[in-house]
Amino acid sequence: MTESVLHHQLNSSSAELAVQQRVRRLIWKIAAATFILMAIGSATRVMDAGLACPDWPLCYGQVVPSEQMNFQVFLEWFHRLDAAVIGLSTLGLVGLCGWFRRELPRWLPWISLLALVLVIVQGILGGLTVTELLRFDIVTAHLGTALLFFCLLIGMGTALLPYQGTTTARKLPWLGGLAVGLVYLQSLLGGLVASRWAVNQCYAGFELCSVMNSHLLGVVPASLGTLTVVIFSWRTPALHPALRKLANISGVLLILQILVGFATFHLRLQVEPLTVTHQAVGAALLGGLVAYTVLAVRDRRSEIPPSQPA
Repeated sequence: MTESVLHHQLNSSSAELAVQQRVRRLIWKIAAATFILMAIGSATRVMDAGLACPDWPLCYGQVVPSEQMNFQVFLEWFHRLDAAVIGLSTLGLVGLCGWFRRELPRWLPWISLLALVLVIVQGILGGLTVTELLRFDIVTAHLGTALLFFCLLIGMGTALLPYQGTTTARKLPWLGGLAVGLVYLQSLLGGLVASRWAVNQCYAGFELCSVMNSHLLGVVPASLGTLTVVIFSWRTPALHPALRKLANISGVLLILQILVGFATFHLRLQVEPLTVTHQAVGAALLGGLVAYTVLAVRDRRSEIPPSQPA
């Protein structure tokens, strides 16, 4: 009887792991598509292609505007195509989490619903971006919602990773969360600068310089928050290798982001690939800090397994 119960438990555990792995893979795929979507959105903006498709959700009244297709139209059209794929994939994620809710953590179906809500809000903002002719507050909110959705996916995927903590994180979850908040706010300021073309206007006629300077000053707290995570991770003994690796990656991304940002401003946003890279690296830094924070929380909640008798 005992062997039968044990066999049943092992089968149930194996089934749960298989389902979680399946869901986790889908989450990572949606996260990757979202990262690409934000990069394409940045390219669409810097290439002045935000209104290349004058209507929404179709483009020139067609699913594929073959006659009007040029590089700018392609950017905006592909941006919408990627967004549609993400929306359908998120709907599939909600269905998958609901169907296999017994094999998944209780929080996952609810968080997947939150992700779907963010996708819907993002779609509405995307439509308003076109119909309101790239109004700067809507464009900034569009980016901010995309970043929130991206962070949520990274958090979900990281929370489902197999992980055995060392209970050495201590204050690291708080430091990681603070860094996430500061980098997110800095990303919003960057989106505001971009949506108002503040750099160009400041250099050309000394207008909106306060908007540009707010982003420049925002580099300081965001950098200090990230560096604090890196330094405290180095100084924490017996820290889990995954946390130490994420901290190191965040440090490298921070240095790269500062260098790319300096070059972007120095060249007055005239090199489009550099501007797109600036936003992409910023999103990667934010995602890395979110993953770090989630693992740090899991590490803090872990219990050291009892030692086995010799």
